[in-house]
Amino acid sequence: DFSMEDAVRRALDGGKTIEDTHVFAEAHGFTHADLIGVCKSLSTGEFTVNENLSRQALQLTKEGEDAAVNGSPEAIVFGHVPIDGGILSEQLDQLSGSAAKVGLNKAVQNKWLQVVKEPPTEAEMAAAAAAAGVKKKDAAKKRVLRAVGSIEDVVQEQLKSIQAGSLPPDADLDVLKKRGLATMLTIKSLKVSAGPQYANWGRKATSDLSHEMLLKGTWKATVFKPVNIDAGGLVPSGGALHPLLKVRSMFRETFLEMGFEEMQTQQFVESSFWNFDALYQPQQHPARDAHDTFFIKTPAATLNLPADYVERVRATHEVGGDGLADEYNANSTGWRYDWSEHEARKNLLRTHTTAASSRTLYKIAELAKQQRGEFKPQKYFSIDRVFRNEALDATHLAEFHQVEGFIIDRNLSLGNLMGTIADFYRRLGPEFKDMKFKPTYNPYTEPSMEFHCYHEGLGKWVEVGNSGVFRPEMLRPMGFDEDVQVIAWGMSLERPTMIKYGFDNIRDLFGHRIDLNMVRKHPIVQWT
Repeated sequence: DFSMEDAVRRALDGGKTIEDTHVFAEAHGFTHADLIGVCKSLSTGEFTVNENLSRQALQLTKEGEDAAVNGSPEAIVFGHVPIDGGILSEQLDQLSGSAAKVGLNKAVQNKWLQVVKEPPTEAEMAAAAAAAGVKKKDAAKKRVLRAVGSIEDVVQEQLKSIQAGSLPPDADLDVLKKRGLATMLTIKSLKVSAGPQYANWGRKATSDLSHEMLLKGTWKATVFKPVNIDAGGLVPSGGALHPLLKVRSMFRETFLEMGFEEMQTQQFVESSFWNFDALYQPQQHPARDAHDTFFIKTPAATLNLPADYVERVRATHEVGGDGLADEYNANSTGWRYDWSEHEARKNLLRTHTTAASSRTLYKIAELAKQQRGEFKPQKYFSIDRVFRNEALDATHLAEFHQVEGFIIDRNLSLGNLMGTIADFYRRLGPEFKDMKFKPTYNPYTEPSMEFHCYHEGLGKWVEVGNSGVFRPEMLRPMGFDEDVQVIAWGMSLERPTMIKYGFDNIRDLFGHRIDLNMVRKHPIVQWT
């Protein structure tokens, strides 16, 4: 290795280059593979700079090299055929060896030889038939005869010319390739020139400046590896925010920019009272069925409900508030059924975060009573998880996140609601520019609207939320004045995320099927 490395250094002195390591190795008697290893090792220390070279070269195969020395198979077979009388094919096969089959075919094709049938004698046919059951017509022997007196082995001459560096015509070259006598090889080599550390040849570069070098001054004579300040750093080993959490943060910031406050939503287990009854949703409503709601077995019922408010809710459900004081009377007909407190106390996994809205509105009403009826307009929002007993598909999960907001003020209208929703989505990005509202029914809002956005990936309009104006039957039992209005809307977190970032299946975004690598590498996570 030392002599090889020294030869490379001498070849590069004075700014010279090694144009081709293959030629250099042949000239100095080196193995090319060993020379490549030395050059790559030198380039690692930047003593040399290597440039990859590649060229196509014609080379004889092993069969081609044998033919160049001993003659082509057809010439070998021709040489074993006597001038007079020919030779039996079995004898010719023994004399010609591996060249027999190909050589005979090519010689016959070149019209150098001819094969004729030679019938055996009667005695030979009888003996053969008795020994092996050979039919008479199959017992004929083949004799090979010369068709010309002499030949010129053109194939051998062409192979020799290739060894000498001269190529035959393309048509003849194609024939040699098809016969497996020659082949085109890709020869890879290097062009070697002096590198940036050539002057420090043989001195190992170091990457670190140590305290000892500074004290002794040895750093002055030390060769340091260059520092690439543009190189990317190591990927942090810490975790990454799930895309939904990233979008949740974006939603939260948008709400805060619009002047909203965040509600307390830490209760996954909620009572039917706050989830349904306080919203003026009748106890016979299909949403309260076990097919749509997850009820809790233990504890099956809540113990703490505000007694006075419970009685006002009962009266509103049954008779629309008839018999209540004027400040709590909704002046409605009610649902006209016997309301059950036992049903209202049942615990469940909350089906919407509107349960948190009903609790928050009740607190606002109680605080206004304590302040002698002084009412202050307010905006609230929440983003948290809800649970519904639904069939799973590309756009539905049994467990998902709901985003909810409401504004409470005097004399609010449907126009205020539509403008607030449009403003919120406008701030999220251009993906939500196509939005439309559709009338719908909710038991606790009137009027009510669904709002839809167009999903480019699915190629259809997708419902992203529901909205409406809370009914007096919900607000009056809490103690709000008749002119106090609450506009509210709720939407999933997953569907806007699907629209904004092109997810076609909600199960690829949230749930046990997600790709954990997506959590770290997805553009949503890297967005700041």
